[in-house]
Amino acid sequence: MTVVAIDGPAGSGKSTIAAALAERLGFAHVDTGAYYRAGTLAVLRSGIDLRDGAGCARVIGDLTIERRAGRTLVDGVDVEDDIRGPEVTATVSAVSAHPAVRAALLGAQRAAVSPAGAVVEGRDVGSVVVPDADLKVWLTASPLERAARRAAQVGTADADAIATHADSIKRRDADDASQMLRSTGAIEIDTTGVAVDEIVSRLVRLAQRAGTAGGDRA
Repeated sequence: MTVVAIDGPAGSGKSTIAAALAERLGFAHVDTGAYYRAGTLAVLRSGIDLRDGAGCARVIGDLTIERRAGRTLVDGVDVEDDIRGPEVTATVSAVSAHPAVRAALLGAQRAAVSPAGAVVEGRDVGSVVVPDADLKVWLTASPLERAARRAAQVGTADADAIATHADSIKRRDADDASQMLRSTGAIEIDTTGVAVDEIVSRLVRLAQRAGTAGGDRA
């Protein structure tokens, strides 16, 4: 098995770059954040107090969360559009902050890593989910760039919208500061103003040097 782990804060380009890299390498793309979002959606629908870590973990532990063809399913129902909405986005950090929630999702996240290789991205990927990954990458970007990307995802380049997203990112960074663990040995790449293709090409070369492209882990 060959594994590339990609970590970084919200808006750093993890999902876009990981998906493109997985395609270039012929590996599975594992979006661990989708599992947190699916769990958060279930918690919101249950009405349980988001501060109740044990309760949130119980709700999530009863779910079957799967990823198929880039879509997220909970107990067989496609919830991909729902988990990308503003309510889940605003609360996913609070739910995922609970250690019991992260433990409840870890098995499903690891099970998604294909024996043929995978590009795994999200939260605590290189430090917790796949700590033995052959290549570990930490993506970053300027706050303004990250806010502009978030605004573009909802179809706007309006300055006020970007400012709103910048405030949201600052709050999420504060929430995530005590949770996101940067793995030892991760290569940092600043994606600010750099084309996705350029970053992916660099990562392909790094993966090849690490012996992960098309080969078994030593």
